[in-house]
Amino acid sequence: MSAVTHLTVFRLAAYVRSHRVYQGLLLTLAMLAILHGSRAPRGEEAGVLADAAVLIIPILAWSARSLLDTEPDRQREMSVVTVGGRGRELAAGLVAALVACVTFAAVGLAAALLLGMSARPSGGVLAAGVAMHALAALTGTALGALTSRAVVPSPAVSIMGLVLGFLLMLMLSASPLYWLTVPLVVWMRAANDGDLVTRFPELAAVSLAWCLLALACYAWRRLHR
Repeated sequence: MSAVTHLTVFRLAAYVRSHRVYQGLLLTLAMLAILHGSRAPRGEEAGVLADAAVLIIPILAWSARSLLDTEPDRQREMSVVTVGGRGRELAAGLVAALVACVTFAAVGLAAALLLGMSARPSGGVLAAGVAMHALAALTGTALGALTSRAVVPSPAVSIMGLVLGFLLMLMLSASPLYWLTVPLVVWMRAANDGDLVTRFPELAAVSLAWCLLALACYAWRRLHR
């Protein structure tokens, strides 16, 4: 395995050994228990998948931030030397955070399919639901990275930034300026209106663009700090 892969595995293992993984897991399970307390009636499968993908994002962001903050600052600097550069160290952290977010998002998707609906979704709706959860994992990784200790040293400011960032995302996505962020509210509206499959290519492109821009800002901040 390459040095970056070794560091990615090391950070995931440290995230588990430090028991920080249980914070994200317990929050995920609590949210899913509340959200899927009863099955949605037939015909609302798209709404169930969209709601689950949106509501898990702040938990994913918290998990990504927690994973990136597990390693002490001095150890992070040692990792830069070990893997041969800050860019590789940065990539290892982001990949580890994304793996954690994808894992929790997969739990959320499985719960939505098994517990949240009364009928099996159509192929198009299922594909859109899987893609929404993948985008949710990427969004959570980006938001968590932007509020991690390496970017925002103050824990209080970091937590407030994460919460306010998600709320701002919701507010912007509910306005005509939804294209400036991940259009979470538009996801839910399209799902409830039966337009999710039709509109999803556009919404996915906007979402992916925001995530890539956010990750680029994180990388620039880390590399030029």
